[in-house]
Amino acid sequence: MAKKQVPGQFSQQDVTIDSTEKVYDGYFKMIKYSFRHRLFAGGWSGDVVRELFERGHAVAILPYDPHTDQVVLIEQIRIGAIAADKSPWQLEIVAGVIDKEGESPQQVAIREAEEEAGLTIEQIGSITRFLPSPGGCSENIEVFYGIVDASKAEGIHGVPDENEDILVHVVPRQQAYEWIAEGKIENAATIIALQWLQLNLGIFKQQITTVTQE
Repeated sequence: MAKKQVPGQFSQQDVTIDSTEKVYDGYFKMIKYSFRHRLFAGGWSGDVVRELFERGHAVAILPYDPHTDQVVLIEQIRIGAIAADKSPWQLEIVAGVIDKEGESPQQVAIREAEEEAGLTIEQIGSITRFLPSPGGCSENIEVFYGIVDASKAEGIHGVPDENEDILVHVVPRQQAYEWIAEGKIENAATIIALQWLQLNLGIFKQQITTVTQE
């Protein structure tokens, strides 16, 4: 009888990296890896060569107002959407790259909420972290929720030196869910965060009750 396979039986120690070669070094990097790995049936693979897109790691934060049951989304032009023949202007939650030494993911999320939406995060909590495209990209995205006053979210924001042109939208939570179903929201972190909110509304209802009692 074949040995029962269990998820997660292998780790970093079951991979041998034989060589790496930087094939592109710009704002992003492309690294060619040559490696071998253990096989589910036993033994080791032959040489595997893969080119990996290195773009650093990022955070995303869903601004949510539990008092009005609204979320804050932003809209901006995305080159990837153009290349994928999608709408160039994408609806997303606030997000940014972790690129300042010494900043925690939470600090980056709070800073990006101010830069991209003019929002002050009153409370922040973790949702999840995920690899958007591990077959060819090393990026890890940490996703948070942030409690905000949605009445203060408006206008056009962004860092001029980075050519950002970001429009803020305050949207009823239910409307945001409908936009996912309609395909109007295509960004993975945004979909994940909104689905998490749908499953965890009780957290925010309890929070409102606690604040009111205090």
